[in-house]
Amino acid sequence: MKLIVLGVLCISLLLLIYIVFRKKLGLGWLTIFGAHLALSAVAIYIVNFTGLAAQTYIPLNPMTIGIVMTLGLPGVALLVGLKIIILGG
Repeated sequence: MKLIVLGVLCISLLLLIYIVFRKKLGLGWLTIFGAHLALSAVAIYIVNFTGLAAQTYIPLNPMTIGIVMTLGLPGVALLVGLKIIILGG
């Protein structure tokens, strides 16, 4: 099973590299991705340590940062709302 997962991972990586070089995307997309990643982490950090969200703490992990990267600031509001409603703060 591990061999199958490793094979799929390797094939996916090779196809991704092929697409990046075939479309001549260059390394500009890495800059944009890095900026979104950093800004997402900063947004969650601001919510956690300024007390804007009534004693809620959103952990900085790949899942929460990915949500904020995808949805932007409404993603932060979504995470705060879920934390308050489902987990009770």
